Amino acid sequence: MSETPDTLREPTFQQAMEITAQWLALWENGELSDEVLGDRVAELVASRDGARGFFVVSLAGDGPLMDRLPEPLLLQLRLAGAGVVDLTARNLAMSTAMVLHHQRAGDGVQQGASERVQARCTDLLRGLEPQAVKQRLETLLAATAGEGEDVAFLDRWGYDTDQRAAIAAAIDAVAEG
Repeated sequence: MSETPDTLREPTFQQAMEITAQWLALWENGELSDEVLGDRVAELVASRDGARGFFVVSLAGDGPLMDRLPEPLLLQLRLAGAGVVDLTARNLAMSTAMVLHHQRAGDGVQQGASERVQARCTDLLRGLEPQAVKQRLETLLAATAGEGEDVAFLDRWGYDTDQRAAIAAAIDAVAEG
């Protein structure tokens, strides 16, 4: 896929996943510096689909990026603002709920994968702008108790009482770190 300026400005979700995979491979091979990766990701996460594609690949993938988040990348994600905070909070909720789902199904491999995404989201949230994270997680926490604008988000995914309690505990864990 060619990377035109327009592709980077408003990539589709699919394009963003492909671009992210290419960049992470270059970064892992030492062909892309932390600073350049940070700058490129900043462009990508400026759009909602770009950010979604980046997080699908980086949070759920096997690569080491989100386990040893380079400071230049963390800085760019922090500067990206509320959109990145929102997606990371939602990914925390979804991965936490899926840990319980896979545990119930006896699927240890998928449970472990969801636990890894959950841990990566927790670590990332601790590195993002504290006030924005606090406000976003308070809204999500209220929804686990059946209140506020995120109730529809939790309802859409069909999370049960135990999953909502696990999400609340995961939110508390972010603050404890």
